[in-house]
Parts: sequence; C-alpha cells; structure tokens
Amino acid sequence: MLKPLRPSGAPHPHPHPGPRPSPGAALRRRAAALSLAALSAFTTTTAALAADPEAGDPAPPPDLVELRRRATAEGPEVVGVFNVRADPAQPDLRRVQLWQARGSELVVSTDVVRCSPTAPGRLTGLGGAAGRRMVLRSLNPGGVITSANRLDHLVWWAACVPELAGRDPATLVEEAHRRGFHGGLQEREEILPAAVIVR
Repeated sequence: MLKPLRPSGAPHPHPHPGPRPSPGAALRRRAAALSLAALSAFTTTTAALAADPEAGDPAPPPDLVELRRRATAEGPEVVGVFNVRADPAQPDLRRVQLWQARGSELVVSTDVVRCSPTAPGRLTGLGGAAGRRMVLRSLNPGGVITSANRLDHLVWWAACVPELAGRDPATLVEEAHRRGFHGGLQEREEILPAAVIVR
C-alpha cells in the first residue's frame, strides 16, 4: 500500500535531531562559573622541589597559614596557604598560593577560589608539572564535611574568610548561614581539559 505524499513545505513527522552539544562545550560553560578570565590566568607553576640536605628544609613564607598537619611515612606533611589576593576585575574571586610539604619535598601551586554564595568553588590542579590537569570543584559551604572535601573547604574558608582560616569547616555551619550559604548546594568535581584552560 502506497503512503500518501507529504504536502510540500509540511514538517517531517520525524525530524532529524539537531547536533548534540559537545562535552567540551558543556565543560566550557561550567568553567565560566569561575570566569574564563580566571581560568586563562591560572598559573601552573607548580614545582616539586627536593630540599637540599645541607641547606635544611625550605623555610615557609611568613604569611603561611597552616591548614593541615599529619605524620606520613615520608615525614611530616604540612598543607597551608599564603599570598591570598582578590581578583581586581571580579571581587568574588581569590587567588591563593597553596603550600604542600611532605618530608623533603615541597609543591607550591596557585588555586583560584570563588566566594560567591550562588556558585562557590575551587579551581586547583592534579598531577605533576608535566601532566597538569585542572579540577573544578563546586562546593557547598555549610554542608557536610568529609575526608574527601575537607581540604577544599579549608582552602575556601582561608581564601574567602581569612579571619577563620584553619578552623574546622564542620564547625562553621552557622557562620556559613550568616554569610548567605545555606548548605543546600550540590558538590561536584569536573576535570577540565587543557583546551578549556587556554581558551
């Protein structure tokens, strides 16, 4: 049986779907939450430095705020922040130097933190200087603190509320609420490819 011809100009009953957005485009939109300007300015000058045994351990900067200290097989591990500075173009952004010392090794890197109540987050790095990847973590100040997100929140509070730097973020629920963070945001982590960072 022949099917009736479709009138000229009539829409096709089963139109072909349009092109699906690429994963890269979706990542770029999410990256914009921390501002592409901040992403492109993100410094990946992370360096692993072996301490000279004769010179002793590297001296911490005078404005270092210690966030975490624990014993490891390689020696004491110390994580802290220093040189916190606001972005001149976007008041809710902060750049902060991250100090990570373990035994005789030291890693210093730069994080970008967003303090906005609507989209708080931390942009940080994974891997060594040769294979650096950027990680965008959306945070929920005033929410549940676990071993997986504790350092993110320690860095966030140190960057956004320096007078509370080093405090256990699990004890800052009321302070977060007072500042407009109600603990109802969704936390997530996204790995950003290098193409997103350099655009």
